[in-house]
Amino acid sequence: MSRIVSIIIFLLLTSCDYFEKQKVYSDDLLEEELKTFNWNEVDAYPTFSSCDSLTAKEESKICFQNTLLSRVNDYLEHQNLIVSKDVNDTISLKIIIDKNGSLVVDSIRIKPETVYEIPEIDSLLRQSLSELPKIYPAIKRGQQVTTTFLLPVIVKIN
Repeated sequence: MSRIVSIIIFLLLTSCDYFEKQKVYSDDLLEEELKTFNWNEVDAYPTFSSCDSLTAKEESKICFQNTLLSRVNDYLEHQNLIVSKDVNDTISLKIIIDKNGSLVVDSIRIKPETVYEIPEIDSLLRQSLSELPKIYPAIKRGQQVTTTFLLPVIVKIN
């Protein structure tokens, strides 16, 4: 009998951890939740007021990109570009729209032949994006967030 009592006392003393509640810290919960986010996707893309009427996410993105491209194309068309050889290039603009709606050209990838023919192409592209209408930033879980876009600009001069 004393052996059974000593086993029960031993079990009670060693099993106290089972009755203890585990503390959950808010920082741990936040960290776990952040791991589940898909940071490459946003709930709503950046937009202009002219694209506000579009409700589909993909349509809104296309409208935003087309608005940017039309601004760049219109600006370049009004420049008096003279070249000695034909230029046919797809220039990649890496654009960052911060959480306040400010647009920054992060980098521009241009073929050396295009730069040779149009040395000021870098500054022309940057200038074409300097006077845009108000940009409404991307939204992720109800918060305005910074996003990055690659914008292909086709330059074709004959």
